[in-house]
Formats: sequence, structure tokens, C-alpha cells
Amino acid sequence: MKIFIALSRFVGGTKNRFIRLSLIKKIVVLLILSLLVWFGRNQILKDKSQSPQFQTAEVERGTLINSVTASGVISGGTGSNVTTSAGGVVRSVFVKDGDYVTKGQKIAEISLDTDSLQRQAAAWAGYLQAKNSLNSAKSKMNALQAALFKANQTFVKGAGTADPVYDDPTYIIQRAEWLQAESDYNNQAGVIAQAQAQASLTSSWYSYRQISSVVTAPIAGIISNLAITEGQGITSGQIASGNTTAGNSSNQTIARVVPQENGIQSTVNLTEIDIPKVRIGQKVTMTLDAYPDKTFAGKVSSINTSGTISSGVTNYPVTVTFDSGIEGIYQNMAISATIINNIVTDTLMVPSAAVQTTDGESKVRLLEKGREVSLPVEIGQANDTQIEIKSGLTEGQTVITSQNSSTSGNNNQSSGNSPFSGGFRGSGGGGIFRR
Repeated sequence: MKIFIALSRFVGGTKNRFIRLSLIKKIVVLLILSLLVWFGRNQILKDKSQSPQFQTAEVERGTLINSVTASGVISGGTGSNVTTSAGGVVRSVFVKDGDYVTKGQKIAEISLDTDSLQRQAAAWAGYLQAKNSLNSAKSKMNALQAALFKANQTFVKGAGTADPVYDDPTYIIQRAEWLQAESDYNNQAGVIAQAQAQASLTSSWYSYRQISSVVTAPIAGIISNLAITEGQGITSGQIASGNTTAGNSSNQTIARVVPQENGIQSTVNLTEIDIPKVRIGQKVTMTLDAYPDKTFAGKVSSINTSGTISSGVTNYPVTVTFDSGIEGIYQNMAISATIINNIVTDTLMVPSAAVQTTDGESKVRLLEKGREVSLPVEIGQANDTQIEIKSGLTEGQTVITSQNSSTSGNNNQSSGNSPFSGGFRGSGGGGIFRR
């Protein structure tokens, strides 16, 4: 209580002494007090600003996924086009997109127009002619084989015995006949003629099937891109789906058959930095612009290591196959793919910014009881944001990811709070002080 009484008397005495001071002295005292307050405040802010400000994170245990991303489009996949060169009206369609068909199964029937009927008859005549040519070539080949065998047996059982007489005329004649027959056969006149006739027959049969009123599946698989409907009129040479079969401009592509085991495929482009990380068989997750809320799974099925160069940039096309067939996905749809290169489970991880590597030695900074401590660590796999810690840390420890100890902002602010920066601004313009 006495302390409060004494303090009250001191303040009261100080106040009385200040009142009795002249105006100039009062101003001087106020200036000194203002300077002391300003200087003290700035010292406190300066000390506070110079203390390191840390950004930290905890060492956590989890799964680290190392991957690369790429973009591309849905491709046609490995399959065969269903084509026809017939013109007329589609009478029946027996399949729809997504159906599974076997090789030779009927896809559609066409009521042929007059031009197609004429071409069908010509194709059938050409097929029969090729078939006759093949039979003739086979007969010639069989004759050559028979002549060779006969000459050989005559020689072996005749003059060409175990103890031949080389100057015997019979030996000389039989041996010459055998060698001639062998030469005729080795010239392969019959074999070549047969091969050519076989090729002609195959081509003739293909031409006939192309103009046939019945369109069949060339291979077994899943129907896609079906481009005809019942009652539709098609003209020979008209392209139903916008594609022309190579080697025959009159063929129309009316559908595509993709082998079931191949599935839907997409082609994505990778840079020369990412391509070394990719291997056939790696798992892939994909999203499509058409289905932004869905994620599809697949795997890398092929890698084009030749690459392509465009505007000085090298890209490497990678084929990704979907794990299963999916309806509503069409060729040339845009796709984004994440190729998973490596997965490390149940491992310690820290943000990549927490690790500093110099001369092959990696270290992290810990924050223990407010102090910074440097500690060597062994690192493993890494992705864009996290890095694996194999040894040196334990789960739950706090690591420093960044720090900020800049004072420039506070100094600029302090200069603006000077007691002379406007504290007595009201005295300008001819104002007067009163006692």
C-alpha cells in the first residue's frame, strides 16, 4: 500500500513539475519521450523480424508413387476393317457396336444394284479361272515329281548299283535321264507356277468376297465404328465411315473388328526425359475429357523408341491398352494418362523441399525444442512432391522445409512510422502555441 501511495505522489509531483515548465521545455520533453518510445518499438520489431521463421512438416509413413504423365487420344487399336466394294441397299444388319463376332460371321446383307451384280459375275469368273490355273500348275508339278522319282528309281535299280560300270552306255543314259529330271524339278517351274496361281486364286476370291452381297467379319473380335443401317443406300466407291481401304479405292469401310484380347487402345506422347522410365506392362490410370469423373485402368502395351520430331521437340509414342472394353469410348477422344513407374509401400516420406543433397550426401534439418539441427539421411525413390527416407529419421519427427529471415519489409515499415513523419503536422500553416 505504501508503494502505491509513493508512486502516486511521484506521478503527481512529476505532473506538477511538467506543468511549471516553459512551453519550449515541454516540447523538448515530449520529443524525447516520443523518440524513446519509437526507438524501443523498432528494436522490438527488429529483433522479432530477424528471428528465423520456419515452415515445417512431419515425417510420415505411407505409399510413395513414382509416375509420369502424358496426354494423347484414343486410337483405332490393332484390328481389321470390315470392307465391301458392293453397291445397293443394306437389307439387314446383324450386329451392333460392342458385339463379339467370330471369323466369317455375317455382319450385313446388301441387295446389290445392277453394276455390282455385273462386277460380282466378273469376279466369280475370275475366281474360277484362277482356280483352273492353280489346278493346272499342280498337275504340272505332280508330273515333274513323278518323272524325277521314276528316273531315280530306274537308275538306282539299274546301272546305278553298288558296283557300277561308269563307261557302260546304260549307266550313262540312266544317270543322264535322272539328272535331267532332277534339274527340271529344281528349276521349280511347276512350283513357281503353283505359287503364282495360288496368289491369283486368293486375290480372285478376295475380290469376289468384296463384291458379295454378304459382308462377313475378317477376324474374331469386338465390333466398333459400325457405319451402316438397314435401308441405307450405298454406292460402290462411297466411303461409309470416311476411311478408304489401302490398295483399293473402291472399298468401303463399314465397321471395325478389334480382337477381344487387345481391348481399347490409346496413344500418348512422352518426352525424352520421361521415356527411359517407361516399361511394357506398367500400370496406367487414365481420364477422358468426355468422362471427367471416371478413372480407367490399363497398361503399357508397346513403346515406339524411334520417336518423332516436331518443332525441334522429340516425342515418343506409347500405346496404352485398357484393361477391359468400355462402351461410349470412341476413336480420337482426348485422354490424360498417368503411367506408374514404381510404388513403394509402408515407407517413411518427407516433402522434397526438406532434403538437401550436396556431393552425394543428403541431409535434413530438424526442429527440436525450437532449435535447428542438421541430420544425414539415406534417401530412396522420389516423385514431384515427396521423397523416400530409408534411414536417419523416425515417424513423427518435424523437419524444416523452408525458412524466412528477411528484415527488409519491417525496415521499410519502420521508416514510415517515424515520430517526425507527421506527428506535428497540425502545427504548420502559421498555428500558434498557447501556454
